[in-house]
Amino acid sequence: MAKTIADQNLIKKIQKPKTRRGKRILEKREPQLIEDVKRAVLCRCSTANQKGVQMLKDFYAIKKPNAVFLNRKESWQPFNDVSSLEFVAKKNDSALFAYVSNSKKRPNNIVIGRTYDGNVLDMAEFEFNNYLSLSEFQKPKITLGTKPIILFSGQMFETMPNHQRLKSLLLDFFIGPNVEQINLHGLEHVIHFIEIDGIICMRSYRILLKKSGSRLPRVELEEIGPRVDFTLRRNQFAQDDLFKKALKQPDAVLRQQGQKRKPEEKNISVDAFGTTLGRIHMEQQDYSKLQLRKGGAFKVKKIIDQ
Repeated sequence: MAKTIADQNLIKKIQKPKTRRGKRILEKREPQLIEDVKRAVLCRCSTANQKGVQMLKDFYAIKKPNAVFLNRKESWQPFNDVSSLEFVAKKNDSALFAYVSNSKKRPNNIVIGRTYDGNVLDMAEFEFNNYLSLSEFQKPKITLGTKPIILFSGQMFETMPNHQRLKSLLLDFFIGPNVEQINLHGLEHVIHFIEIDGIICMRSYRILLKKSGSRLPRVELEEIGPRVDFTLRRNQFAQDDLFKKALKQPDAVLRQQGQKRKPEEKNISVDAFGTTLGRIHMEQQDYSKLQLRKGGAFKVKKIIDQ
């Protein structure tokens, strides 16, 4: 009887479309072999200051049309309870999120993260300082929907595991639309993250191609904003097995790309110094079959002088 009640509750949780439009929306949200561009939902807390809200608007301008800006005031905190955040992300069909707040304990606070299968996968909390918005740079802006070039500078992005995951998170958030071919004149935007003494500096530039007297143009960078410095406060990263599961691609996609799935490596780990360690499992030895007597090769033969 208990099993029947559980099955009935599970059936009630399954969404059933009532209209054709609702059916199309649910089919679009189902897992696809090739997923669309990841959308980002940008939220604010009721205590967020003007700089935090303006920074969300700048992120929205960079990521349009693959972003949703919600200007209503929320009261939840992601690191205390993720249920409200997961609900908002699922409702807006967004795999990425950003949330700004401000308090006496954590002033100028922003949380950037991503979800997997409807649950929070990774998120990091930063303190932002030295912020300059897009409007404070009186320069021509980039074209809407332009895919930016993402650059990372700093040794910690290559050596520290947390910063490597943080690099993956920032790259996932700002990478832009998927493209198969790139036109040289379509390269307009550069986003540069620089790590200096634990501070991650974000700089945004517009690429200018000028005449150089040869076939290759002379490239110049013009800062267009936003400019902000991030200091990492807290992070909540997924375990390695869950992170590998999120990165796993279907076999059909690998066949389309002409690739084969690599065999899974078991009992292999990497320590804090980057050394690869392996564990070997051996069968139990039978000591009754162990030869203890010396063989004939060890006997001393007499040498007969001829």
